[in-house]
Amino acid sequence: MNRELQKRAPIYEALEKFKAARIVPFDVPGHKRGKGNPELTEFLGEKCLTVDVNSMKPLDNLCHPVSVIREAEELAADAFGAAHAFLMVGGTTSSVQSMVLAACSRGDKIILPRNVHRSVINAIVLNGAVPVYVFPGTNERLGIALGMSVSDVKKAIDENPDAKAVLVNNPTYYGICSDIRAITKLAHDRGMLMLADEAHGTHFYFDRTLPTSAMAAGADMAAVSMHKSGGSLTQSSFLLSGPAINADRLRQIINLTQTTSGSYLLMSSLDISRKNLALSGASIFRQVRELTGYARHEINLIGDYYAYSKEIIDGNAVFDFDETKLSINTASLGLAGIEVYDILRDDYGIQTEFGDLSNILAYVSVGDRDRDIERLISALFDIRRRFRRSDTPPALKQEYISPTVAATPQEAFYADSQQVPLEKTVGQICTEFVMCYPPGIPILAPGERITKEILEYILYAKEKGCFLTGPEDMEINSLNVMKGVRK
Repeated sequence: MNRELQKRAPIYEALEKFKAARIVPFDVPGHKRGKGNPELTEFLGEKCLTVDVNSMKPLDNLCHPVSVIREAEELAADAFGAAHAFLMVGGTTSSVQSMVLAACSRGDKIILPRNVHRSVINAIVLNGAVPVYVFPGTNERLGIALGMSVSDVKKAIDENPDAKAVLVNNPTYYGICSDIRAITKLAHDRGMLMLADEAHGTHFYFDRTLPTSAMAAGADMAAVSMHKSGGSLTQSSFLLSGPAINADRLRQIINLTQTTSGSYLLMSSLDISRKNLALSGASIFRQVRELTGYARHEINLIGDYYAYSKEIIDGNAVFDFDETKLSINTASLGLAGIEVYDILRDDYGIQTEFGDLSNILAYVSVGDRDRDIERLISALFDIRRRFRRSDTPPALKQEYISPTVAATPQEAFYADSQQVPLEKTVGQICTEFVMCYPPGIPILAPGERITKEILEYILYAKEKGCFLTGPEDMEINSLNVMKGVRK
């Protein structure tokens, strides 16, 4: 990484010059630097609205960058150790989808863990690729899905030598990492591309004490969510690619789904945040590790909570662990994670990232202060005092249930379907998604058979107040299933 070059922020610099030029706008957006919508300007601020502008020669064009956006992408590639980097303004969802669309065509196989984000399966619905799932192991105590073991990936590759790509989560939402170096070698030895969903792994590139990043492991493409741990605005992301990928072709794939009206608010936030991480990332994430390490120690002293870390590493399905993740198991309290999540927000004014049936995740970043951590620890102590149910453990603990795949996602999604009451769906093939969001990992995806165990999980998640999304029926009292198909 060229540290001197990383002091530049080309998009930000171009926007500053543009503001100083006092150009009269006879283009979009129609709010005309905020003057046309005073209420919006009052809410977001004049500084924000004056740089919410349209593509033009001095500011370049996201779909076909030749100047400042191209420079920003080259600096990002340098900072992340990639051959190429692309600014993405449709979230890491668009980055993930572009990876899959670039790697696979209709009928091509892609090997991936089943506990992927829905964006991966969305891409498969769009292009007709065929998923070959590697079902992750589970930690029974924590009730969470783990990573992919190298032996399971090897078995999938041996059984599907015609697969085009392998995809890995690096890390999972909970901080679990697979052996990405070994899996990359397996894929490349068989002529397959290696893809990484690094929505929660931006910091791996700037702190050498953390798990291996995808680009360092030799992956071909990686979707990096800068707005999560990288400090940029929500919906901004990078797509990184290695030397084996045709960058011009990849941009064509990106342009199939990404907007032609790229937000300069999002792009400048990527530019500035990249600069910040390139120059100060090591110290930033050292501070984050110190905060989470302290919090983890104090929470484990409370009793009943279990804030887990590297001790769960087994060298297999848990090859490594992201210490910046403050994942906390609540099962011994007799409370579901989602219940603790709700209590923290409603009673203590603390918003954690998510709660599932057995865990909560408190997302810690450089923006957190010591007193914020102390407030969280105190609240968890008080919740144990007030709400602990020693005689009523949660009825269900498992965050992940391996499904039975009966049809490809595209086949099922576009099949003739009918809406069936939820309690009568056992044995049917689902044609839509069901998931708790966050984290957005499908409980059911199109083409999967609805089992009694999965139905019980959905009903229990509803009862506990998990935010279920995906189905056409917003109340999730029914599901769409394939017509005339039943076990």
